[in-house]
Parts: sequence; C-alpha cells; structure tokens
Amino acid sequence: MPKNSRVAFDIDHIPFSTRGSWLNLSRVIGLHKSAPDIHLVTHQNGHQNGLTGVLGLTPRRDGGEVDASIEANSSMLSWVDGDARVDAVFDGPEILRLSGQGLAMRLEDAAASLTPFTGTFFYYDPASKGWCFTSYETGLRYRITVLKGALSAVGAEALGQAKRWVEVSASNGTWEIAIDEFRTAREPLVLHTSFEESIATADATFAGYLDRIASWRNQETPAAALAAYVLFSATVSPLGFLHRESVLMSKHWMDKVWSWDHCFNAVALSSGFAEEAWDQFLAPFDHQTPEGALPDSISHSELLYNYVKPPIHGWAYSKLRESLPVMDGALLTEIYGALSRWTGFWVNHRTSPGRGLPYYQHGNDSGWDNSTTFDKDRLIESPDLAAFLVYQLDVLIDIAQELNTGEEGVWRGHRDRIFQGLMGLWDGDAFRAYAPLTGRWSTSTSLLNLLPLLISDRLPAEIGQTMAVRLTEHLTNWGPATEPPNSPLYEPDGYWRGPIWAPSTYLIEDGLRRGGYVDLANGISTRFRTLCETSGFAENFDALTGEGLRDRAYTWTASTYLALAADAVRRSAEAQGSAASPDELLIDAI
Repeated sequence: MPKNSRVAFDIDHIPFSTRGSWLNLSRVIGLHKSAPDIHLVTHQNGHQNGLTGVLGLTPRRDGGEVDASIEANSSMLSWVDGDARVDAVFDGPEILRLSGQGLAMRLEDAAASLTPFTGTFFYYDPASKGWCFTSYETGLRYRITVLKGALSAVGAEALGQAKRWVEVSASNGTWEIAIDEFRTAREPLVLHTSFEESIATADATFAGYLDRIASWRNQETPAAALAAYVLFSATVSPLGFLHRESVLMSKHWMDKVWSWDHCFNAVALSSGFAEEAWDQFLAPFDHQTPEGALPDSISHSELLYNYVKPPIHGWAYSKLRESLPVMDGALLTEIYGALSRWTGFWVNHRTSPGRGLPYYQHGNDSGWDNSTTFDKDRLIESPDLAAFLVYQLDVLIDIAQELNTGEEGVWRGHRDRIFQGLMGLWDGDAFRAYAPLTGRWSTSTSLLNLLPLLISDRLPAEIGQTMAVRLTEHLTNWGPATEPPNSPLYEPDGYWRGPIWAPSTYLIEDGLRRGGYVDLANGISTRFRTLCETSGFAENFDALTGEGLRDRAYTWTASTYLALAADAVRRSAEAQGSAASPDELLIDAI
C-alpha cells in the first residue's frame, strides 16, 4: 500500500490501534473523559468501562513540552514540530514502537499517586532489561525497552505521591523504544526488524484487510477505507471473557461486545472474512445461560446478565447466509442449537401466563434504552420484539428442515401465535406496545414502533403502506430520526429520543426492501451513507444537523455503512446505469 493511500483520521475521534491489540493511543482515557495529551490506553481489566489511560506521552525539546501537531493514519501516529517528529507504529498486536528525531518523548504515569490499592509502581527490571510500570487499575505491567538513544528516569521505586516518568532522546540521529503489556514476566525484548520494516508491515496488513472486507469499494463509496479501519482498529484477540477474535464497539469507552451490536459487525465482516464473521456472530452464545439467555454485554473482564438484548440474531444469520451460503454441517448444527435456546428463552421465560407475546423488562432489553415507547411502562410487549421473533422463527423453520430435525412444526406454531399477537398490537393507524401488568398502551411516535417493517413482506399490504407513510415523518436529510423532529418528546441529543442510529436505519432499510418499497429503501440508504461520509462513524447523530454524537468511533455504524455501501455498489452494477435518483423517488415510492 503506497504511503499516499493510507487512510488518515482525526485522533480526537478515532483511536490509533491495530487488529488484535488490546492497546491504543488516544486522548480518550475514561468514560466521556479526555486528556490534553495522547495516552497509552489499555482495555484489559480496568475500573471504568474497561479502558484505562496508563501512560501520558508528551513530546519535548530543550527541557520543555512542545505543542506538536498530531497526524494519524492507518499505519502511524506522529507528533510533528517543523522538521522534528516522533512516529509510533504497532509491530503486531502486542508491541508499540516509537521512534523520534529532533524531539524527545516523555512517558509519564497517568495515575496521580500510588496507594495500597491504586496507582502505578515504577521500577527498572534487570532480568527483562526494561523500565516497568505495574498498574493496580489494570493488574498488568507496561515495559519500556530502549532500542536506540538514551533514557532518563524519575521516580523509580518511589511510593505515595511522586512523579514517575521516563524520557527518551538522542543527541544525534534517532532514538527508538518499544512498549509491551504483560502479566508477570517476559524475556528481554529482541526485535529482528527495523522501524521502517514495521511500518511497511503495518501498511501491508491494513491493505490486505481493506481489500478483503471492501473489495467492492469505488469512488462512490469514499468512506469505505475509514469504515474498515474503524473495525480493524477495534478488533481484539481472544482474551478474558472474549473467547474469539472480537470487534469491540469502540476502543473509546464503549469497549465491549453487546449482544446485538455484534450482529452488525458480523454482517460487515462476511464480505471477506467468513470465519471471523461467524465467530463474531457466535461470541455472545459462548456465554448463553441454561435458560437460553444471552449476556447483555461482554468485555475482557466483565460479563453482565442484568439485561438482555433484542433477538435480531435470526435476521443476522440470514444476512450472513446470503454472503456465506456454503456452511459446514457442524457449524449449522451449533447455530441451530444456539438460536433454538435463545428463542426458547423468550417463549418460556419472557411470556406472561395466558398471553402469547413475549415482553421486555426494560428499555435496555430492546437496545433502545430510553425510547419514548417505554415512557409509561418499562415491562411491555413491544411490536419490534414480536417482529424479530417472527423473523427468527422463520429462520429456525428453515434450518430445522435443512437439518431434518423434525421440529419445524413446533417453531411454526410459536411463529403463528406471536404473529397473531403482533397483529393485536395494531390500532388501525400504528403499532403500540402493551404493558401486561398495567393494561396501558404505549405512545406510538418512536421509530421503535415501526421496526415491524423488518417483516413488511409478511404484513397485510394496508398496514405496510400505512407504516411507510408514517416513516416519512421520521425522515430528515440524513435518515430516519428515532423520534420525529416535530414530536414534543424529540431531543437533539436524546439518545433514542431523536438521534439517528445505524441499527434502526439498517433494519428498516432491509425490511422495506424485502417488502417491495425499494425506492424508499434506496433513499434511506443514500441518506445514511452520506451522513457517514460527512460526519464519520459516531455512535449516533443529530437528526437535523448530522453532527456526530457520543462515542465517535463506533463499529456498528462503520459496519452498517460498509453493508449498505456494498449493497449499493452491487445494485448499481446490476442496474447498469439506471438514471433514477433514489432521493427523487423517496416520496413517490409510497
């Protein structure tokens, strides 16, 4: 990959990392917390959402700090001050190398002090020949090995409140150090490649990844390379509770795998990484309970079951199967068992006696934490949940027939009952959620209530058409707002009460397409792709301005862009130059 084809990004929005690493460089060091300097950040252990800023990195010259500019791309992060610079590159997932010329670099303990239970102890280890910071917050060691140049140290073996840092420099030529993270002990670090060779390897590694995940990219998909980098850099190797290579939602503070977010990343990976896509899909099922429930979220050292997430896994499986139609029988059997138990959880443990519809216990179960649908009651029979299960039960019927299990009749009975219950949530104008404990009906303004469009091919035509019209009330120049902008409940940065999100956009776009509302689906795809090309891959977006909100390096947003972009390229090739504009057809479609 030539230097000028590296994908550049803003380090304030996207952290610098590499596939497989649990480390990154970023100013983001905690939940909604940023530092003025770049920090070495780890996502192992940690007390605050998993991430911990371990070492602060500050370029220096003549004994003082330098206000260097930061340049970041898929291979290197650089501090630049005139003709002086420091470059950082990942030499594989475990080693970070830094090389400087004309600038020194100070690496300082990010903890304020050392107590019996917090902070970092600093020492020189003669056996491993490195300067080590051992952290209470992460339970790990961070070793600095000098490869070229000179190093000075302050605070070695100090206790309590003290400055702890190393500074590396070279009076002539360049200096170079390597940093690695480990548990207890390692042999002295010996590297057999030059810094320049490490950069070339980093170039080739990302280029290969990009060509596999987005081989279809062209001039009409200008954000494909950056989207690929967001996934590439957020991928971690198997460790802790994550038993497979996994794409975190972010290497900022959202550094977990949530049990529906992962589905969108799996779909994006399926374009070029079959094994990795199935691993991403199955990661939460590694922790499925005897009742069939999936964990709410998984991180390196935390496994939460206090909520679940919506059962979109049948839908995700069908998308993966479109890309990966050839399956090993053992894998198909594993997936069938996992989806059977997951569906059984909703049927057996989340359905009120005497009623046919499963329920959410809280907005968090739906993934739409604070949607207005949950304003009156939290425990509700929600139309989106019913639609997801109808879809998933159709998938189970198909797999049961493929495997010849003889169980398709059982799944068909559950599907028909839940579909009938879903129809009971239609009030003639909209789907509403029902609270079985209070008998109250929810409001219907949230986009959540339109998610049955996912099965629009199953809905009566008049219901589908009515929902398509209602959807236009949510549409802005950037896509479907989660609460209509003219709603009194709309909030510009209200999480699920207004902003545009990737998962709701993709699910609705896919459902519309399946139901024959092709031009409306095309318009939504175009608007969302333009949003990402304009504002990046934030967790969500202001529905009116398109501004990125919250976490700015969110993988399900990047994955949705990649999936929609790949579909658009394919459709364009099939159409062979059709002149119709998706945006011109947006309203005409309904």
